[in-house]
Amino acid sequence: MVVCYALERRSHWFILGFAISCALGSVYGFLQGAWPFGAVEAVWCVIAARRWVGDRTQDAGGRTQEDR
Repeated sequence: MVVCYALERRSHWFILGFAISCALGSVYGFLQGAWPFGAVEAVWCVIAARRWVGDRTQDAGGRTQEDR
């Protein structure tokens, strides 16, 4: 999760990796009974997934990594 967060400016795939790792962390939190942790990770998963969709759309529009 931390590696994907640190490298998310390099590629939109790292943003997707961060979203997936947040989803897995959320599932783990709910399964072990730490529902506040699970809820916070679920929120981060949604935020990262929305950023990934937006970033993919912008990359498809011809924006390069240097334009960010």
